[in-house]
Amino acid sequence: MSAGASAGAGASAGAGADADAGAGAGVDGMLLVPAGAFTMGANEGGEEDERPAHTVTLPAFWLDRVEVSNTRWDECVSAKACRPKSEAVRAKHPDFNGPNQPVSGVSWEDASGYCAWRGKRLPREAEFEKAVRDTDDRRFAWGNEAPTHERTVFASGRTEDIGTHPAGRGPYGHDDLAGNVWEWTQDEYDPYAYRRASAADGRPGSCPEILSAQDELRRLGKQGFTGSNPIPVECEHSIRGGAYNYDAHGLRATNRVHHPGRYRIPMLGLRCAKDAGER
Repeated sequence: MSAGASAGAGASAGAGADADAGAGAGVDGMLLVPAGAFTMGANEGGEEDERPAHTVTLPAFWLDRVEVSNTRWDECVSAKACRPKSEAVRAKHPDFNGPNQPVSGVSWEDASGYCAWRGKRLPREAEFEKAVRDTDDRRFAWGNEAPTHERTVFASGRTEDIGTHPAGRGPYGHDDLAGNVWEWTQDEYDPYAYRRASAADGRPGSCPEILSAQDELRRLGKQGFTGSNPIPVECEHSIRGGAYNYDAHGLRATNRVHHPGRYRIPMLGLRCAKDAGER
């Protein structure tokens, strides 16, 4: 499914604080996701690239409690370490520019550079799903109950302030893992990731392997295997979490979406991660 698939009319914005340094956070506004195994993917429902369900084992890692806000991004811009968010997005969506709303309109390289400036990195695709699913195979970050506006921002026309939907927190305390904005991950998108030898480590294939897989899908007429987006012709990046303009089904924990790293679009932002041994 495309990150740009829209749904519904606007929702009212929350009045939360810039929660990158929120209460209960561990290292620089981050919360720990413990080491261990979890089930990634699904055997039914969703798209074919979400199958099969398989066990992935990850080391512990830190993950930002909330999405990166406009305020936090602008700190990087002021330090001349980041470029401003897309001017086209800023101009077309002035109601996305609040200090505590999630930054969007940033490319993969922008996002990766921001995290590096903070002494962090982007989360891997498997890390993001682990933070959402825990070990109980839940369908959404908060559990198996259907999305509501109390839990998240979806089927809407705009983002809302980060950290203002505590009922939708994930199993380790993270906010906005589903809805509000899509989030860049470190990994390139691999439609065959779950059937490779590296699947148990949650790692995709190399870019040449990914390009070969995409060529095979086109030869076999498997449009739809990777969702409603066209089968890529380059090595794109995985994005996770769903966004304000998505319907409830699109917020599922296993949903895999992909875009070229150069995209700077209004429904795509980020949060950062860090290895557990780093301080």
